[in-house]
Amino acid sequence: MDPWLIWLITALVLGAAEIITLTAALGLLSGAALVTAVSAALGLPVPWQFLVFAVVSTAAVVFVRPVALRRLSPPPGERFGVDALVGGAAFVTSEVSNLGGRVRIGGEEWTARAYDETLVIPPGATVDVIEIKGTTALVYPRE
Repeated sequence: MDPWLIWLITALVLGAAEIITLTAALGLLSGAALVTAVSAALGLPVPWQFLVFAVVSTAAVVFVRPVALRRLSPPPGERFGVDALVGGAAFVTSEVSNLGGRVRIGGEEWTARAYDETLVIPPGATVDVIEIKGTTALVYPRE
């Protein structure tokens, strides 16, 4: 069997494996095998074919794969609703303890409890929203 045909079959097998795994690496190796098949069809000796495959596959995995993964990965999701409040600042409107209290978050009044059960946060303090449980914000004072 001719070497170019072996490289072509290798490229097809690697391409099919890429479709199954979606790793963005086997497809690049398939492309390297395809380039090697072309070089073999042009009459390049077998040792040089392996060198072509090694150089092209290494260059593809090192340079092309990171770019492809960045383009294929979804951007970090936007936080909406209550999730967007976590990590933000709030203003204490009535004393907050582990029993309760009130804070203003983004112009809205929320019931609140201290994240640390031993804390009592006075009115007028600025706090960080650590978590939202139902309609209650768990807060911790800013340092």
